[in-house]
Amino acid sequence: MSKIEVMDTNISLKKNKVGDYISLTDMAKYKNPDATGLVISHWLSTRFAIEFLGIWESVNNPNFNVTEFSNIRANAGANGNVLSAKQWIDKTNAIGIVSSAGRYGGTYAHSDIAFEFGSWLSPEFKYYLIREYQRLKAAEQAQLGWSVKRELSKINYRIHTDAIKQNLIPAELTSRETSIVYASEADVLNMALFGKTAAAWSTENPDAQGNMRDYASINQLICLSNMESLNSVLINEGLPQSERLEKLNQIAISQMTVLENAGQNKLLEITK
Repeated sequence: MSKIEVMDTNISLKKNKVGDYISLTDMAKYKNPDATGLVISHWLSTRFAIEFLGIWESVNNPNFNVTEFSNIRANAGANGNVLSAKQWIDKTNAIGIVSSAGRYGGTYAHSDIAFEFGSWLSPEFKYYLIREYQRLKAAEQAQLGWSVKRELSKINYRIHTDAIKQNLIPAELTSRETSIVYASEADVLNMALFGKTAAAWSTENPDAQGNMRDYASINQLICLSNMESLNSVLINEGLPQSERLEKLNQIAISQMTVLENAGQNKLLEITK
């Protein structure tokens, strides 16, 4: 569960399979901290709120009870009509608003709906709510990026420590291929990993947008990144291009074997 602060009001957020849900109970404290349920009920009883909720549920909820919604909409805005969050959920099978009791309970709404509630509370409150929500999402994306880098580091460590004998992944280069003098170091790496130069790939794929590396898999890009560093070391050691190419090809075979055995799905586990 995350929290943001909007105009001196602490607001909780939680996730479910539908998306981000923001605490209406916390938001209502901005208007009346002693009667948050009543604040939410007053908003739910307005025709504007019911119309918006009906549209949202119709788009996102296949089990939305349209018949009950029509009855509620007919009474919306009438004098004396008060609709609680629980009544709305129970009557219409709504999923955009959820309500629960207990220490971590309260009434939460999907961010789309919470922003509309914010408009009713105060245009200024809504503005800062959206701003803080966007700041939180940016921070989460930055954290995800760091996690991906950390996972890549783990895989690279495994490459350097595991010794796995499997079938060859890249094709092993012939002595003729390693003896050719290639015009660029980029093509040395291309030959070691892909078995062809950039020009040869472009000739084979005249309609492709971009270059060969744009079509590489995640595993190939990881391997390529490691090979670039290793090639720099080999150049500094004074190895001729033909020897470097032979070594890099063997390294590509070994590393791709490890990566393919590890499985690309491990890269996605951090997002679950």
